[in-house]
Amino acid sequence: MNNIRRLDLNLLVTLDALLSEHNVTRAAQRLNFSQPAVSVHLAKLRDIFNDPLLLPGPRGMRPTARGDELREPLRQALEALEQAVSPSAPFDPKVAENTWRVAAFDYGESTIVQPALMGLRAAAPNSRLAVIETVPSRIARQAEQGEIDLAFHTREGAPAHLRQRILFSERYVLVGRAGHPGLQKPPSLAEFCELEHVMVSPDGGGFFGITDKVLAEAGLTRRVVLSVPHFLFVMSVLATSELVAMLPSRLVRNNSALQVVEPPVELPGFEMTMLWHERAHRDPAHQWLRKHIVSSVA
Repeated sequence: MNNIRRLDLNLLVTLDALLSEHNVTRAAQRLNFSQPAVSVHLAKLRDIFNDPLLLPGPRGMRPTARGDELREPLRQALEALEQAVSPSAPFDPKVAENTWRVAAFDYGESTIVQPALMGLRAAAPNSRLAVIETVPSRIARQAEQGEIDLAFHTREGAPAHLRQRILFSERYVLVGRAGHPGLQKPPSLAEFCELEHVMVSPDGGGFFGITDKVLAEAGLTRRVVLSVPHFLFVMSVLATSELVAMLPSRLVRNNSALQVVEPPVELPGFEMTMLWHERAHRDPAHQWLRKHIVSSVA
């Protein structure tokens, strides 16, 4: 350890050149150093290793036993260091074998992961994707520790110290089954409140959400008869019942089994963001993945 503290990289590079060239002049030319500078380095190296390392011979210099012992480990160490500090190679998705891990609710799976998936498989056929259910309280720690590469979350409530990119803005629409008698035209506020509603309660079992809050401010209530934890189950329920729901518009677009109308109550929308940790920000593979997702949901 004491020897390591006394060494610097230039001394090791000089020793590598001397053990390769067996000649101070040729080593100096190879390193673009002066011959006296190489001689000074050799004197320091001899002191650190307590060994001559190279001795004069009939055709230049010959390594001592200690010098021979150092040659190959030193070469390997310098090559490893060179590789470590070299610029990252450009990311080639066609040959990459990355396993990416993203955290998403079922809404994010449908509106972000699914639109990106086909293009991801085509562009990076040897890659793999793991989708993990989002637990908001764990996102920051999972990203910091490298357990996830990305997380998809509403901008409100996203961990402040993570990097983020807004993917899109979302609004709410009123949805029921195709041909629903109460949705042949946009309902009045009174008609809306009389319909039987299903709502998504991520925490489980809640019957009061943002829609109810807005209605309460106007002194109104609606009939919420079903509360479920996931959006995708809501869509199945709507298609096979007379229930209706206030849902994000991207979740239901181009779904022929559902009827979508403008609601008579205006709700604040939300912004969906892509989150990642600083540790991965400059990684070429990570940059490529982020760019692909942004273009997929545009």
